[in-house]
Amino acid sequence: MARPPQPPDIEAEITYLSSEAGGKKNCVRSGYRPTHDFGVEGMFNDAHHEYEVESVAPGETAMAQLWLLAPEYQVGRLFPGFRFTVLEGSHLVAHGVIVNVINQSLAVRA
Repeated sequence: MARPPQPPDIEAEITYLSSEAGGKKNCVRSGYRPTHDFGVEGMFNDAHHEYEVESVAPGETAMAQLWLLAPEYQVGRLFPGFRFTVLEGSHLVAHGVIVNVINQSLAVRA
């Protein structure tokens, strides 16, 4: 899947659960589009991932740029250090922490 034409919304460090801990059995690559829980009750947010490396294996940590498919639901909520989860359906596959909020409309206002 091609990288979206606009700049990413956030940069995050994402740590995938190992297969033994119930995580994925296969590597992920740029273009991966899982669901994310950013802590809005009853709502998940899909995002397109682009990694700095060719692939990320279960149990590994990697930096990623994320393009939220519905960023309007995160306006004014995100900040460096914000923690979220990555899911496939209801299955937890990774934990993430925001390193940089690029789309400033999503950033917490001081």
